[in-house]
Amino acid sequence: MKPALRLTAFVSTSCLTMPLAAQEPGEPVEVDAGRQVIVVTGEGLSRLPSSAAYSSVDIERAAIVSAPSGRIEDVLQNVAGFQQFRRSDSRSSNPSAQGVTLRALGGNASSRALVLLDGVPMMDPFFGYVPLSAIAPEQVARIRITRGGGSGPFGSGALAGTIELDSAGVGELGPLDASLLANDRGETEVSASLSQDLGAGFGVISGRWDRGKGFHTTPMDQRVPATARAAFESWSVGLRGAAPIGDAAELQARVLLFRDDRTLRFEGADSSSEGQDASIRFVSRGAWQVDALAYVQARNFSNVVIHSTRFTRVLDQRNTPSTGLGGKLELRPPAGASHNLRLGLDYRRSNGELQEEAYSAFSGNLTERRRAGGTTSDLGFYIEDDFQVSEVMLTGGLRADRTSILDGFYRSVGAGGALVDEIAAPDRSDWSLSWRAGIAWKANGALRVRAAAYTGERLPTLNELYRPFVVFPVVTQANADLENEKLVGFEAGLDFTPSDALHFSLSVFDNRVKEAIANVTLAPNLRQRQNLPAIDARGVEASLAASLGQVRFDGSVSLTDATIDGAGTSAELDGNLPPQVPRWTGSATLGWRPAPGWELAATLRHVGEQFEDDVETDRLSPATTIGAFIRIPITDRYAFMIRGENLTGENIVTRNAGGSIDLGTPRTFWAGLRYGI
Repeated sequence: MKPALRLTAFVSTSCLTMPLAAQEPGEPVEVDAGRQVIVVTGEGLSRLPSSAAYSSVDIERAAIVSAPSGRIEDVLQNVAGFQQFRRSDSRSSNPSAQGVTLRALGGNASSRALVLLDGVPMMDPFFGYVPLSAIAPEQVARIRITRGGGSGPFGSGALAGTIELDSAGVGELGPLDASLLANDRGETEVSASLSQDLGAGFGVISGRWDRGKGFHTTPMDQRVPATARAAFESWSVGLRGAAPIGDAAELQARVLLFRDDRTLRFEGADSSSEGQDASIRFVSRGAWQVDALAYVQARNFSNVVIHSTRFTRVLDQRNTPSTGLGGKLELRPPAGASHNLRLGLDYRRSNGELQEEAYSAFSGNLTERRRAGGTTSDLGFYIEDDFQVSEVMLTGGLRADRTSILDGFYRSVGAGGALVDEIAAPDRSDWSLSWRAGIAWKANGALRVRAAAYTGERLPTLNELYRPFVVFPVVTQANADLENEKLVGFEAGLDFTPSDALHFSLSVFDNRVKEAIANVTLAPNLRQRQNLPAIDARGVEASLAASLGQVRFDGSVSLTDATIDGAGTSAELDGNLPPQVPRWTGSATLGWRPAPGWELAATLRHVGEQFEDDVETDRLSPATTIGAFIRIPITDRYAFMIRGENLTGENIVTRNAGGSIDLGTPRTFWAGLRYGI
């Protein structure tokens, strides 16, 4: 049995065999002769005051479940500065392009922001993308986005920031919650969850299934008989449980299974991604607080590339199995009323192998068999302390990482078995130090002023190191000699909260990613992954949240001056925008609850001009969209829902390769029912 399946079975069995007695939902459990109540939260340790020193945004459940598209990336795009590699959503993009970043620190398809679900990194072990379609918004209770570096207690990879997602529990879900929606193209979305208090703990089973024929990503004037709609089908199933251990500790377990199939641009251009994730977590909230986590991820990816003029199969990336293993141990010893000290270590190991075959576009015969892969690992140790002095909070942390890149190879043989190309990359390991420090001053009851500085690091992915790829006619070569990316940055800002009904935040920042990994243009149809000297990003972020009675407003805007420092590599890159990076992003949501159970919300979003490539030849025009969400109660348990995407029918250009265009989601209407107890 594979390690991932063994741990999945263990976690599932643990969830089902914990000694939990039946109990009415929400009923407290009393021990010690009725003097102590055990409260199982299913969460990690509480966030510490250090978050006050950094630019952070919280997204509450009401905003999460009312996204116009019902996709988690739509929720995250309400935070200005959040960015996927492409503007496509998780129904109409290649899964391997779903890297996420913050603060215009993009440039390639790997994630520069660390995405955590219940403390577990979600990035694919081989490619570094996030399986966004596997994260159902209705199963998420809250999201915290911390912009800027500071990988410290979060783990290596938090180069542009950290996105923390907490799963919903019984309190948010209720015993039974289900929804069924269909859109004007006949596509469907079904989701359901069962949750129950079990003794002093709880259990949740959830699932989601989306399918549809999709829309034409190809503009009308570029379509050919082989052009296909962006068809999709994805499903995910989750099992989560928590139970007390003693008076102040709990054991949590989670399993996530998912699969996603898509077709892009041409008939036969099919891709798939799948995963089996499992984690187990011990949390103690005693005098010595403990958060111990272990996880395993088994992932796979496949993709068929179709020639753009002959419309025949030229590449079959048939199998890319990968495994992620890791864990974290954090201790918070009692350090006095003025200090919040944490000591910890974490580890992540990624292993994977690409298996693909290349075919002649003319004859259809096999021409090459290719294999590529290796192992990367990161062992980190950190210490961080928050020190409260009157109205001033000081925070600082230091982290040491041992990173390794091992067993890297690329091998290509011809149809007859003759060697075409081979790379056996030497093993390499290194130690590095990173740090973060900040200060927050509560000037009065409404105003807080803050400043912070930080460094961070990201290992190149196995995909960046060893896997070449083709988006016809452009060939992008891998680079086994890539160095780790390193960030240095600082920021300053203020938070103004005169009442619970009004919050305003403003931040200015300056971040520099040294050795930034990018797809560098070498010739019109040839690129290679290289370490640029740096990508610089400086800018301003602002957000406003306000409520007046039944009306609420949430808005954010970001203006970023991001440039490539290409000195010593290619003079024509110096000063250019990084690929796929806009200067302006903004989002505004106006919501109204005219009566209990009613919800009406409209979201206006703008993404500025971007470029497809590093030499700024292929422009992606600005796009402004409007989305809407309406919930109307029918009975105490049933509600009617309407969602609208891109209501103005904006042409959203997501890819431009020498004039070959892909478009994003057109005007789309959804309607359906929601049932909840």
